[in-house]
Amino acid sequence: MKYPRPAPPAIWSVPLLFALLALTLFTATRFGLAAYAGLGLVPPSFWPGIIAKGLCFDLALVAVMISPLCLYEALLPNRLRASRRHVWTRATLLWIGAFILLFVAAAEATFWLEFSTRLNFIAVDYLLYTHEVIGNIRESYSVFWIMLAVAAAAAAIVRAVLPLIRAIDSKESFSQRRRLGFAAAALALPVLSLSIVDVDQMHGSGNAYADELSGNGLLTFAAAMHRNELDYDKFYRTLPQYSADAILKNLGVGRASRDKIPFKKRPKNVVLISVESLSASFLGAYGSTQGLTPRLDALARGGLKFERVFATGTRTVRGLEALSLGIPPIPGQSVVRRPHNDHLATLGSLLSRQGYSALFIYGGYGYFDNMNSYFKGNDYRPLDRKDFPPKSVVFSNIWGVADESLFENAADALDHEAVSGKPFFAHIMTTSNHRPYTYPAGRIDIPSPGGREGAVKYTDYAIGRFIDQARNRAWFKETLFVIVADHCASVAGKASLPVQNYLIPMLFYAPSLLAPGVYEPIVSQIDVAPTLIEILGKKSGDQFFGRSMFKAGRNPGRAFISNYQQLGYLRDNILTVLLPKSRVESFRVDPLTYAETPAPVDARLLDEAIAYYQTASRAFKSGALRIP
Repeated sequence: MKYPRPAPPAIWSVPLLFALLALTLFTATRFGLAAYAGLGLVPPSFWPGIIAKGLCFDLALVAVMISPLCLYEALLPNRLRASRRHVWTRATLLWIGAFILLFVAAAEATFWLEFSTRLNFIAVDYLLYTHEVIGNIRESYSVFWIMLAVAAAAAAIVRAVLPLIRAIDSKESFSQRRRLGFAAAALALPVLSLSIVDVDQMHGSGNAYADELSGNGLLTFAAAMHRNELDYDKFYRTLPQYSADAILKNLGVGRASRDKIPFKKRPKNVVLISVESLSASFLGAYGSTQGLTPRLDALARGGLKFERVFATGTRTVRGLEALSLGIPPIPGQSVVRRPHNDHLATLGSLLSRQGYSALFIYGGYGYFDNMNSYFKGNDYRPLDRKDFPPKSVVFSNIWGVADESLFENAADALDHEAVSGKPFFAHIMTTSNHRPYTYPAGRIDIPSPGGREGAVKYTDYAIGRFIDQARNRAWFKETLFVIVADHCASVAGKASLPVQNYLIPMLFYAPSLLAPGVYEPIVSQIDVAPTLIEILGKKSGDQFFGRSMFKAGRNPGRAFISNYQQLGYLRDNILTVLLPKSRVESFRVDPLTYAETPAPVDARLLDEAIAYYQTASRAFKSGALRIP
């Protein structure tokens, strides 16, 4: 004998059911990410704030998500509410919703594994490049089984709540008052939640992991899409421009000099190799004991090693921007990815107008991150994997050809340029030191896929092999090789801008032209372009914000580090950070360990930071970075 199922309380509804499901998954994701990061990284005193702020963000997002469901409840005719077709339609839609929520949780876990942050600008960028990103995921993870598990979990959730859905829909017809309540909720909930909650409220706890855990990945993703390009003058602290100009002039921005260059003879050519994700901590020359970089360590001993070089950002496009354009990392997206980024005073543009052949050579497809368009629009000749003869490619993965194949084709291109008699400048961008960390077999003693360590050692092998091949070229003795990372392998840390995770290697190698040595002052990636212009004895305008490392006078010893919204200025062991809403933070940085402790804001350093970032942002926006 079957007994009638008890009717659920009147408060129950499908929007409420979905809201509870979403809140449960958001909370589970938060604690799951915390467990993966290690609970020791977030002291217990931070957890009340994490839970309170996290619940606020989750509720705000849920309010927006259930708004369409509330409107549906208000409009659904009573005669359809208990029909079998409608119940199964509801079940299907609930499965789709549960699948999406679970899929986002899995995506957040993957993203956290790589970046230790919630979904942000990088995730937005990756959506635009589905070929590389989906290919990378397929090569790095068991996508089929992950998707199958997500689908099965979503089905289990639907199976568990389906009886309750049937009971809700089998209740007596909705009254007019109840319908009006759902309609009012559909309109009011999104407006109320979005007016109260701001994603910037994540920050300020003093622990970067706690800040990230308190957020909601979907909310941070939506905010990143909205803030893809931040207006400096709208969000950050400013100075009168005449004051900013005076500060920059005093710091040596825009003034030329021709002395102190440690070269026996000026090089004719330059080969700039920017290496994917190469932290200084990987190299024996910078203190590593892992033995991953024997070839780079040898080049460091035979060349000029720069002891303290800092990347400007956390993405390849930031490194390319800094190395080619010589500007601080203005808030929002890199200039490489922005519209109106052609005819700028880049290193290639300036040299090509003075008789050089300028090339950008990339192992992947150059449409990724808008690289080909940017470099072609600034007087480089871009070459990528589609330009390489198939027989020259010994191995490839989704990101590009193996680095040794990249360098083989680069060497052939440089041979061709040398025959013409023109000097050349070539910017080569590697790809092998990237997930899925696969490379040709038999090259190194770590089998592929060898994780980050294997990829670093393979890239080291490929660079050393390229230098060996170049020694047999006629152009070798007249060429300066510059080897520098685009960014570090990881930027995760307790601080929002962990200084030690922006420290990258840089080597100048030209055994016929340059004596071995060590350069100790702090420098930035933005100093590379003006330094190379000065070494070559060529002319430049005032567009560079970097400063030649061999310029007369005291080196200011400053660097710029950022994460799209937070703009850091490191000088005199003080990190000054400009934040949206005109906020400022300051940290004292230990010169040996780079540990950061809160410090009072230094007015002089704050003005210098504002002068750099404000002027660079306005210069790009106004077109002042263009070649006259």
